[in-house]
Amino acid sequence: MEKFQTLHTTGRPLPLENIDTDQIIPARFLKATTREGFGTNLFCDWRYHADGAPKADFVLNDPRYQGQILVAGKNFGCGSSREHAAWALYDAGFRTVISSYFADIFRGNALNTGLLPLQVSDEVLARLLAAIEANPQLELVVDLPSQTLAVPAWSETFSFAIDGYKKECLINGYDDIDFLVNQKSAIEAFEKKRAWTW
Repeated sequence: MEKFQTLHTTGRPLPLENIDTDQIIPARFLKATTREGFGTNLFCDWRYHADGAPKADFVLNDPRYQGQILVAGKNFGCGSSREHAAWALYDAGFRTVISSYFADIFRGNALNTGLLPLQVSDEVLARLLAAIEANPQLELVVDLPSQTLAVPAWSETFSFAIDGYKKECLINGYDDIDFLVNQKSAIEAFEKKRAWTW
């Protein structure tokens, strides 16, 4: 995974609630077992016509929005537990999804993929969606070490919560195996000092 520390970018607004994993990546695209290549079909049924032509009114096809943050409605990632939803978002270039609520399994899958699910209040989410739609160039700054989301134009900063272990993994670009490998010296030192009982 890429290391994640501070992200300066714009956002793409998707003000719909209850976006489920089948809408994020439809089941017919779940044939691969590696993480690459899913971004092309992200939100496929909303993004393309039946003939494959892009729908001009969908946010991912709107050239005004180019950021690495998806700002979506409440209850993002509900539905089935497919990891591919997080893979598709990451493969499409997103590094953060902002919502006021995430489905638990999606949250875990996102963090395991290197995608930060950043939860804000309903009020802050509504303000962000309106502001980004009014100004597609609105800058957002996600600072993972300090666990803050800043909107420089507002001179405001918002705190967000994240599990400490997953935070360390994102900052260092670790998956679970990488984390364990990185602890090799500490594990070996512990094993040498440990009292064995039989």
